[in-house]
Amino acid sequence: MDKKKTNAMRLLDAAGIPYRTVEYEVDESDLSGVHVACALGEPCEQIFKTLVLKGEKNGYLVCCIPVDQELDLKKAAKAAGEKKVEMIHMKELLPVTGYIRGGCSPVGMKKKFPTWIDETAILYEEIAVSGGVRGEQVFLNPEALAEFVQAAFADLVK
Repeated sequence: MDKKKTNAMRLLDAAGIPYRTVEYEVDESDLSGVHVACALGEPCEQIFKTLVLKGEKNGYLVCCIPVDQELDLKKAAKAAGEKKVEMIHMKELLPVTGYIRGGCSPVGMKKKFPTWIDETAILYEEIAVSGGVRGEQVFLNPEALAEFVQAAFADLVK
């Protein structure tokens, strides 16, 4: 059976970036990244969630951090050259990114937003980010991901 490719996967294919996908059972009562890591049997440090924020000066930005960590808004603001950043409201996620909660990928958003990936990602051969839908993760090299989405590595977590 041929699996349906998401937009994120098609973009990675087109760029020639190697990746592997892993499906997991979605639990609508628990959309946390920790649940995803457990469902995949992978360490939380290697599974990254994609968060969308808004800065006062430069607008939207994206941060990818390990699923068991909490984003430090001050560190994110500093990385983005902003005085202050805040998470966008859930209802803004789909119109801004084209993705829903639990399926938001740094690859293939409606627009290219400035993106930062927590610096711990470079400790691993591969990390996972959402494949663009709930129930699908894409594992790839963090440097390849950063280069593709034009992201920088930074200290982002508390």
